[in-house]
Amino acid sequence: MSLRRKISIVLTVIVLIAVGFLYVYNQTYLTAGSIDSPQTVLIAKGDNALVAGEKLSKKGVISGKYYLAYYLWKKGQLHNLVAGVYIFNPGVKIPEVARIITGGEVASTAVQVTFPEGWTAKDMADRLNSNGFSGNEFLSIVNNPSQELRDKFPFLKEISKNGTLEGYLFPDTYFFAKDAKADVIIEKMLKNFDVKITQNMRNEVREQKKSLYDVLIMASIVEKEAKYADEMKTVSSVFYNRLEIGQRLQSDATLEYVLGDKKIQHSIEETKNTSPYNTYQVQGLPPGPVSNPGINAINAAIYPEQSDYFYFLTDLKTMRTIFSKTFEEHVANKNKYGL
Repeated sequence: MSLRRKISIVLTVIVLIAVGFLYVYNQTYLTAGSIDSPQTVLIAKGDNALVAGEKLSKKGVISGKYYLAYYLWKKGQLHNLVAGVYIFNPGVKIPEVARIITGGEVASTAVQVTFPEGWTAKDMADRLNSNGFSGNEFLSIVNNPSQELRDKFPFLKEISKNGTLEGYLFPDTYFFAKDAKADVIIEKMLKNFDVKITQNMRNEVREQKKSLYDVLIMASIVEKEAKYADEMKTVSSVFYNRLEIGQRLQSDATLEYVLGDKKIQHSIEETKNTSPYNTYQVQGLPPGPVSNPGINAINAAIYPEQSDYFYFLTDLKTMRTIFSKTFEEHVANKNKYGL
């Protein structure tokens, strides 16, 4: 065998080893499972790392049982599993799974917290307070996200220097350890957001030459304005139609965010508020999201219905949305529905 042939074989082996190492590293440290909702897994007494990994893999919590066993072995925790029932949130990676099952963070010590679609960060902070967590710490991080957090979640790079995490705090039911700090809570929510916003959705946003942040702003308005999921894409079309011709959005959802109220309609005097979030006064989108939208509203902002509507109102009896193509038609509907 020639020297050149030997060198070629050696280099090939080195490359294959390197590729294999990178693949294992990616699967072990960087890859989350496929779940999109919290999953419950029983780790029984006597289960070894491979058995535990098999259970977690079947539930979609992790990508493969061997990667968990490898990680536990490398950390010297192969025999430190704590039996119990565990709950795992979407976006969790093997290092966190290992920490949970070796630390004994079983479901009985977890606190279930639900954040409905359309809640603001302030609403979420209040709920955290009522469940024994620090809402103030939560808001402090939300309003001043660190550079470290921005670097950890690349989609946050679209936020301005003075921007907040409003809009990215994905509404869902979560399970937090009783002593969970605000940064851990927020990271779980951001990981969930990262899982829910698929690559296809991100590609579509890019093809439309929009930013994900602008889509979230629109979705946050749609979430508050549409009372039913089947109306969201039509509501979204109204706002996009207005943007296209330079007409103000005039959304009560944005004024609600400014005033901190829960009104469906506001007085003429209230609409004169000079906040940059008040779309009765400012042109285009507000500077940031006015709520944390769910997946239906986000989809509506990415894939709006094609319509000729420019106006809508809410029937206060049914809470259904009534759409109009012209201002005259809108005025007629206001009279018809007593608004």
